[in-house]
Amino acid sequence: MEQWTERVEEKTKEQAQSKTVQRSTNHILKKQMKALKSDFIPRAQKYEEQLSTCGELNSYSKTDPDATFMRMKEAPMKNGQLKPGYNVQMGTENQMILFYSLHQNPTDARTLIPHLKRLVQSPVGHPTHVIADGGYGSEANYVYLLEEKYQALIPYNQLRQEEKRAFKKDMSHIQNLTYNEKDDLFICPNQRHVRFKKYTTRTDRYGYKRDFKIYECEDCTECPFKKQCTKAKGNRQIHYNPIYEETKAKAQQALYSEGGFA
Repeated sequence: MEQWTERVEEKTKEQAQSKTVQRSTNHILKKQMKALKSDFIPRAQKYEEQLSTCGELNSYSKTDPDATFMRMKEAPMKNGQLKPGYNVQMGTENQMILFYSLHQNPTDARTLIPHLKRLVQSPVGHPTHVIADGGYGSEANYVYLLEEKYQALIPYNQLRQEEKRAFKKDMSHIQNLTYNEKDDLFICPNQRHVRFKKYTTRTDRYGYKRDFKIYECEDCTECPFKKQCTKAKGNRQIHYNPIYEETKAKAQQALYSEGGFA
């Protein structure tokens, strides 16, 4: 931008004439150039510096650039205030703290893998069993735990919701639809087929890729259950994540097994 403004200024000097219209045009252009140099370019440079400091985080503190703004549970006002802080993760066994790690990310789900990687490199070594709450139940964590041969007990976010009567009666949830494995299709409450349409991949802001199978109902026209089934204007679509559904099923099996682990 600075190089561009310099080129424009040189060009206006070369084309300077005595005509009133040309003077007026040059005057407006000079004002715009002044605004670029004194305001827009410094502001853009400031934004670049802030984004560079922020990195993968969504915020940082001016007094402590390594800290991230997090919603504190124990705030003095009891209203979940946003304050700069760090996310401390601790691994315990028999009420003894074996290892801890410090993270900039406020989301617990994204701290499990780096915490375990640091734990393996510590004198404590490689644990065989991992128990955590529902805040750690993500696809990335389930896949990592399976690949690294961990025995895990981690519920996913909707586990308790799926056990409620209201959830089981809700037609919009794919868990309540009949699945035909042979023909790879779902059957809706109106006994119409929701057939496979295509594959798609989504990548989140952290670079993690998830694969989905898209299913679409053959015809939702004049269906008496459409308002309860979907908010889409056309036919209902189902975005099914095979890997996540498989890992959730394994997590549920482990949680409900007699020994506690699959």
